[in-house]
Amino acid sequence: MPAELLDAPSASVLTLVRGRADRLRNLMAGLARQTVRPCELVIAWMQPEPAPDLPDPGCPVRHLHVPGEPMPLAAARNRAAEAATGDVLIFLDVDCIPAPSLVAAYGRAAAETDGLFLGEVLYLPPAIDAAPDHAAFDRLGRAHPARPRPPETGLRREPDPGQLWGLSFALPARKWRAVGGMDEAYAGYGGEETDLATRLAAAGLPVFWVADARAYHQHHPVHVPPLQHFEPILANATRFRATHGRWCMTYWLDQFRAAGLIDWDTDASAIRLIRRPNAAEIAAALRPDALFS
Repeated sequence: MPAELLDAPSASVLTLVRGRADRLRNLMAGLARQTVRPCELVIAWMQPEPAPDLPDPGCPVRHLHVPGEPMPLAAARNRAAEAATGDVLIFLDVDCIPAPSLVAAYGRAAAETDGLFLGEVLYLPPAIDAAPDHAAFDRLGRAHPARPRPPETGLRREPDPGQLWGLSFALPARKWRAVGGMDEAYAGYGGEETDLATRLAAAGLPVFWVADARAYHQHHPVHVPPLQHFEPILANATRFRATHGRWCMTYWLDQFRAAGLIDWDTDASAIRLIRRPNAAEIAAALRPDALFS
């Protein structure tokens, strides 16, 4: 093992799953190719039973069952973090295939300093073969236009904790525990990650982009805007505003306003519902080839 990794903290990889067993298998195959293996993979299953025929990720695997409707995203992350034994928690979305350097890069960052660490995610186009051809992934993947690029080497300080997205991030387990993990009052989709980042920043934890902590997001159709999550987004944005005095998910709220569904602006103290999207509008928002919502 390289000398700089001898003192690296142990790292647990955590992921949440409902369906998407094929995506999970690709994530696990990616973990088996890591230059530095994690000490474990913790899978929080938001479904009654684990998927069968899972590959060997090259490390021990812990399985948890986390029931709930709508999807208990905050609770599932909390249960996974409670079960993890690593010094560092690496949260990786089930749609993401880690580049071989991801665990090592997050481990180096955590050995250097305390922080909330963010890794680059490249979005793969439809119908790409998920075989381990990282050169092809690098060539074909696209960075989200709203996300900064990571540094070429080392760490770069990020002034905006709102840059945290749940696809790929890491932090010391003790820092997660110190703020109590995610707020489980955020139900369904949206807001819980920004709330966590805001509370971590208030506790003095800086945010960094990390070189070489790249992951590849396997394609799935998205809704533009995400009308299928309309009500949870409104409820969670309202909770965030009540807690922190400002709005989150403003990009999506702007889209809902433009569609004539809500009356809202960034100076508003509340969202006024005009009408809910109907089934036809939700269906029309689905973009099979779009990479980003």
